[in-house]
Amino acid sequence: MAVIVALGAFLMTLAGGWAAQRVTDRRHLVLGLAGGLMLGVVGLDLLPEALHAAGDEVFGVPLALLLFVGGFLVAHVVERLLAVRQAAHGAEDGTRVPQVGLTAAAAMVGHSLADGVALGAAFQVGGGMGVAVALAVITHDFADGFNTYTLTRLYGNDRRKALLMLFADAVAPVVGAASTLLFTLPEEPLGAYLGFFGGVLLYLAAAEILPEAHHKHPALSTLMCTVGGVAGIWLVVGIAD
Repeated sequence: MAVIVALGAFLMTLAGGWAAQRVTDRRHLVLGLAGGLMLGVVGLDLLPEALHAAGDEVFGVPLALLLFVGGFLVAHVVERLLAVRQAAHGAEDGTRVPQVGLTAAAAMVGHSLADGVALGAAFQVGGGMGVAVALAVITHDFADGFNTYTLTRLYGNDRRKALLMLFADAVAPVVGAASTLLFTLPEEPLGAYLGFFGGVLLYLAAAEILPEAHHKHPALSTLMCTVGGVAGIWLVVGIAD
């Protein structure tokens, strides 16, 4: 059942990527919406789940929050190192590094894989839990597909690479759900991963996507897309609960 439901997540991810492609003439709106979706996923979905699952504290701070900050810093350091390396090879200052986009998209694929594992584990607990998690996974995988394609293209990668990462992101929850037929991932490592990934995602949204969205088109419509993205994730989380 978990694998069958994961096929729905596969289709929703592809639908999100398709939507991101179709609105290329309104790129600032796409980026504004993507930033809002990512902010909503981090603050309203990933962090609460991470805090619940990875409950240990280190020097009075929840492990999930330490990894969240660590993920933010790692994303910043990696981007700076890649930018310095590209500048050393003659790239113009301010040029976006394609490898950053691919790395960010790969992180989205890893998140979708974890979604599939969570989906399979929920159905192992019981049908009711499985349905609740399935609703959350399927609905927010639209945002995952949207963000995966947008991130890959934002950093200068060609359409073929963006579609490849989109397809990998779509397949990931199916693979994750199927893997639970063989084993079950402990809750604590999953929570730790979600905290770290949330930090990475927040950095990309706050430092890259939202500034890019509002740089050339500081319009009210762009801002409303960002707010709408956050509100949409809040609605998904509320329905899932």
